[in-house]
Amino acid sequence: MPLTHRERLQACLADDASLDRPPVALWRHFPVDDQSPETLAAATLAFQQTYDFDFVKVSPASSFCLKDWGAMDVWEGDPEGTRRYTQRVIERPKDWETLPVLNPNKAPYLSGQLTCLRLLRENVPKETPILQTIFSPLAQAKNLVGGPRLIVHLRQYPEAVMKGLETIARTTQRFVEACVKIGIDGVFYAIQHAQADLLTLEEYYRFGLGYDLKVLEAARSLWCNVLHLHGEHIYFHLTEKYDLPIVNWHDRHSHPSLAEAQKQFADVVCGGIDQQTLVYRSRSEVIQQAEDAIRQTKGRRFILSAGCVVPIIAPHGNLLAVRQSVEKT
Repeated sequence: MPLTHRERLQACLADDASLDRPPVALWRHFPVDDQSPETLAAATLAFQQTYDFDFVKVSPASSFCLKDWGAMDVWEGDPEGTRRYTQRVIERPKDWETLPVLNPNKAPYLSGQLTCLRLLRENVPKETPILQTIFSPLAQAKNLVGGPRLIVHLRQYPEAVMKGLETIARTTQRFVEACVKIGIDGVFYAIQHAQADLLTLEEYYRFGLGYDLKVLEAARSLWCNVLHLHGEHIYFHLTEKYDLPIVNWHDRHSHPSLAEAQKQFADVVCGGIDQQTLVYRSRSEVIQQAEDAIRQTKGRRFILSAGCVVPIIAPHGNLLAVRQSVEKT
């Protein structure tokens, strides 16, 4: 009998000899559908029913955690499915100090995402893990103020920014606690500023790490947490500070490779497929990347995936090729 999705992931995490094949998962945004809990849940469920991945990663628009503070955005056809921000919340440095801590059960957009998770938990089989995307406080702050201005503020007005980050972290911690009560299996914790071309390592320790760890305290009871290190020139060694069992990054574009990472990271690496290959290359080239990733890791302590969200224009046949490639091992 083949393992269930849950059993397969647990065997992978334990590096157990009972593992029948490497787990596999891809995820994407669902623009327009992501503007209501019901349609996001339906689109996510349909995607899972099509490809039968080993976990469901729920990918709301990045604004889901910001609209209750007043952020606004619009869908304009970005191929990754992301939206453009049309209204920021932070204009002046002192605005960081006036952000209120939100109650996720009462704030309309946060509670809407909880509704989406309830719908998915009711309709996704119990043996298929569900992961909720959680953006780090710094990643949320970037979209509250705008990327370049965030860097200016944190260097010129650090105390004000840190007050804002504390508010964001407390709100996000409360949201994670509410997600845990619904019955998710893990969080997909997305970090966007642990990159050498954005912040120094010392700056990330000051403005990132401590707030991340506060948020993640709420997820410690979960068994399938993923750390996502977004971008290039990442500080990969920070994985030891987070102590999450799975790490995902753009391994086809940013050091380290999967094989190198397994020498540094004792748990499970997640990646192997380049997003652009999924869009612009042939099915055979997708399979070649999957096979190379399995060779690098020997199929152990490894989940086959892309380095980030799959572009919404990726062909069905290429996504299917990723899913089918693990069946050959």
